[in-house]
Amino acid sequence: MKKRLKINGVIMIIVLLGISVFPDFFLRRGKMELWDEFFEVLGITCILLGQLFRASARGYKSEYSLRGHALIRSGPYAFVRNPMYLGILLIGSGIVLMLFKWWVAALFLIGFVIRYIFLIFSEEKKLLVLFPAEFPEYKRSVPRIFPSLRILFERDINEYLPMKFIWLRREMGAIFAVLFITLLVESWDDVMMNGITSYLGETAGILITFFLFTGLIIYLGRSTLVLEKNGSSKGKSNSELQDEKELFPSGI
Repeated sequence: MKKRLKINGVIMIIVLLGISVFPDFFLRRGKMELWDEFFEVLGITCILLGQLFRASARGYKSEYSLRGHALIRSGPYAFVRNPMYLGILLIGSGIVLMLFKWWVAALFLIGFVIRYIFLIFSEEKKLLVLFPAEFPEYKRSVPRIFPSLRILFERDINEYLPMKFIWLRREMGAIFAVLFITLLVESWDDVMMNGITSYLGETAGILITFFLFTGLIIYLGRSTLVLEKNGSSKGKSNSELQDEKELFPSGI
């Protein structure tokens, strides 16, 4: 894990240096149009959802994986097999939508694939060795990183995106760092190019998004508490019910 963080840190430093030296080459600038405001609000939405997926997946794994001795197939891991990487993809896509020229999106996707595809394959080989009976079936039934529309429409969001406030609190530093840097760069550039008045309308959209995001967190947190207290068997297979009994024993 430490090696992975060091690599990601080096990549971030290189990216930031490139942007600092050649801002006009990478950053989207010019007169603010309606579609700019739309994509910037969409970008902040992607960043917030990505952070939410990372917090949920990391917290769920730390609490229920039994230190790597159990294959998790519920919660965010019933949505995709790699929800933390989905979170990274959403965060990166959101930053690109808010700040960068459109061709940078292709560059980001290429970089994401190069950085994570071999890492994912390596992790899957280890899981196959650790869980030879369970992992093949799990691999067939749950997509690797892009969720299926069937799961999106058949299940409630609180089923595949559980949230505890303690999980979110652990991620607060990273969440605020990404949001602060992104919003600082985006707002500074918009004010310099278009003036403070033109930026106020966009700020209102971003604030509304934050309020909706806060409401979603409260809803997910309360729903997770209800699931832990009462359990939920709707739409789950026998194996999932057994997993849930192990994850949510009586008295929690």
